[in-house]
Amino acid sequence: MSKKLVAYFSATGTTRKAAQSLAEVVKADLYEIVPEIPYTSADLDWMDKSSRSSVEMGDKSFRPAIKKGAPDLKEYEVVFLGFPIWWYVAPTIINTFLEQGDFAGKTIVLFATSGGSGFGKAAAELRGSVADSARIVEGRLFNGRISKPELEKWVKELKLD
Repeated sequence: MSKKLVAYFSATGTTRKAAQSLAEVVKADLYEIVPEIPYTSADLDWMDKSSRSSVEMGDKSFRPAIKKGAPDLKEYEVVFLGFPIWWYVAPTIINTFLEQGDFAGKTIVLFATSGGSGFGKAAAELRGSVADSARIVEGRLFNGRISKPELEKWVKELKLD
């Protein structure tokens, strides 16, 4: 079995819970993508066109700073990458994370949380932030509580080992 990493960004704690459960099930290391400037609830108000998240998501080239770059990825073959869905894609901080790490030859399995929208163009939008040899897999959307047996079944269906 290859060594796995679960990396995630969580603005409100929802994605953190999914990441922790997934890391436990796949016996993976856990890594939180922490923004240099934490998001406030006002920053996350998607109804406010001048909120921080609205401004960031309106500019696809924007790369929010993170406290520390990607961990040393040499020992990992599979990276589960989790995030909340914002505007039908991953928050641009996920691009920051991917662009700071060497994901060449890695399999990146996306998972996300959402209040109602699907993956949208998340996988396609992230493709340009990694080496051509990285494989991005649109994984699973986690809304609400997910059981460990359900997670185990999903991971087994991925056929990563």
